[in-house]
Formats: sequence, C-alpha cells, structure tokens
Amino acid sequence: VQLQASGGGLVQAGGSLRLSCAASGRTFSRYAMGWFRQAPGKEREFVAAINWSGGTTYYTDSVKGRFTISRDNEKNTMYLQMNSLKPEDTAVYSCAARSHYSGNYVYTRPSFYTYWGQGTLVTVSS
Repeated sequence: VQLQASGGGLVQAGGSLRLSCAASGRTFSRYAMGWFRQAPGKEREFVAAINWSGGTTYYTDSVKGRFTISRDNEKNTMYLQMNSLKPEDTAVYSCAARSHYSGNYVYTRPSFYTYWGQGTLVTVSS
C-alpha cells in the first residue's frame, strides 16, 4: 500500500500549484483522505480533508477560498488545487488515507489516518 504525493515546486506569491496523491496497492475509493503540511521548524498541521465520495470537504481557515480538495476514485487519486499562494504556505505537503469506510465524515487529526505519502515540497517566494 503506497501513497505518492507529487506536484510541488517553487512558485511566486499569488501563483498556483496542483498537488496529486496517487494511491496504489489497494483502492481507496471508499475511504476518507486528507492533506497535511509541515513547515520548517513547525509541527504538522491539517490542511484539507475529503470524504470517500468527494461530497464532503473541510479546510483549515487559512486556506479557505484559496485551496480546493478533490478526488477521482476511478483513478485512485486525490488532488489539492492551491491558488493565490502565500509565502506562509511554504511547507512539505503530505497526503493521508484512512483504512476504513466512514461515510460522510472527514478527519482533521493525523491519528485518524493509517496510510501516509512521503510528501512534496511547496515553496512560495515573496
């Protein structure tokens, strides 16, 4: 079972990036997933979460209106569209997935997730 995050890079403030999280080894189409980030010298923080169908999403306040989480269950892939990026968005972004079906619930705590990707670095220059 593996989650592979990709799409990070260097972008100027105000720019956009789209992160992808591809799952392999099993299908995650019935499980909630999420994005987290960790900036240098800081603790990992929740960014966004999505339920199994994509019908329920939740964002941390600092990214609301700028980031959009989505998923394509046929491709076993989750996305994070990041617009209007700010220098404070600079971090390593990791994706995570639960291992059990949870209906319309989404989760903000890392402890609720079983599988984790290796992370992709997003750097936003001012």
